[in-house]
Amino acid sequence: MNLADRMERYLPRQLLELLKDIRGRADARGERVYLVGGIVRDMLLGYANLDMDLVVEGDAVKLAREVAETGQARLLAHHRFGTAKLKHADLTVDLATARKETYARPGALPAVTPGTLNDDLFRRDFTINAMAISLASDDYGEPVDPHGGRSDLERALIRILHPRSFTDDATRILRAVRYEQRLGFELEAQTAELLSRDIPMLDTISGDRIRHELELILGEERPEPAIRRLAGLGVLQRLAPALTGNGRLADMFVKARTLTKGDQLTALYFCLLIRDLDEGELEQLLGRLNAPAGPSRSMHDTLRVKNNLALLDNAALKPSEVYYLLREYDPLAIQANSIAAEASTVRAHLQLFLTRLRYVRTSLNGEDLKDLGFSAGPEMGEVLRTLHKARLDGEVVTRADEETLALSLKTPDHGADREHGRE
Repeated sequence: MNLADRMERYLPRQLLELLKDIRGRADARGERVYLVGGIVRDMLLGYANLDMDLVVEGDAVKLAREVAETGQARLLAHHRFGTAKLKHADLTVDLATARKETYARPGALPAVTPGTLNDDLFRRDFTINAMAISLASDDYGEPVDPHGGRSDLERALIRILHPRSFTDDATRILRAVRYEQRLGFELEAQTAELLSRDIPMLDTISGDRIRHELELILGEERPEPAIRRLAGLGVLQRLAPALTGNGRLADMFVKARTLTKGDQLTALYFCLLIRDLDEGELEQLLGRLNAPAGPSRSMHDTLRVKNNLALLDNAALKPSEVYYLLREYDPLAIQANSIAAEASTVRAHLQLFLTRLRYVRTSLNGEDLKDLGFSAGPEMGEVLRTLHKARLDGEVVTRADEETLALSLKTPDHGADREHGRE
């Protein structure tokens, strides 16, 4: 069934105009262009997706340059791997020369050489992502589906293309679960067997690539079903034996979404995911994932705050005491513990820090204290700390209150020095 009409309804007019220009220039060059991958899948499912990927049986970079020269779109980047990126209004189109891949060993990045559309589709992860639609003038809108992706869409199945798929690239294990849970599909029977067999192949994958796949999972609208599924399959435990995807974690993820958005939410999910590990287990996981310094600090601080929660389970604590217990820790770590903490007093103190105490500042600074007759040095630092503590506890409210308190803290020597002009 030709999909031209469906494309015309699905894609924005500006994008259709750009595709028409690309098609015309490809026709003139004797090349063929195809819409491929996730956008084809989601178009057939009726889901929104404007991640435009085109495969060119020809030279994608030269084609992209020609399109950019007309002013229809701007060439953002091109690479020696035969890929290019065009920007049109607020839309981006990726073009890639059709290629085939070979793997020197399991887990290695593939060696890429030019190929045909069928070669390009065969290198993909699942049948539902290995479909294309021709944009060429002579068969515009014709689907290309050599691996039965459309049938698997109709049967709601995730199926790999060949038995060595997970062995070649075990990140596909994580992607299989992500798509399965996002789409509400099931793993096809043989795919499920091979996935379970090849979980140890995750050990062949670099930490950066594993971490990227986890970030994509945690970037889903609702990542908790995928995390639970990964735990049930034993995938999480392969990364760190103590990781779990229990129901309580799902509840915490739901709460996290009410408090945080964007990239911060993914980082918060990570803090919640590792909260039941001990320091040694966390250090091992961070090493496995080659985690950057920022996220590593957030996760380490999550455990440190957790280990000090008993100190916060005291309703008589002053705000300043809460502040000084928590001020050294990453706010994401505090947020994670606020979500996870069971004691209401602890939660209240953590939220007090997050919503108010960490923003409290004094009106007076060092220069202001000099004007009041203080000399730079340890005493000035102590006065500033006292003023800040008083601000936290509500003992001073205005700038005038701070000046009065500061002057009351001045030592007699300061007064004498000022009186004799020896400031």
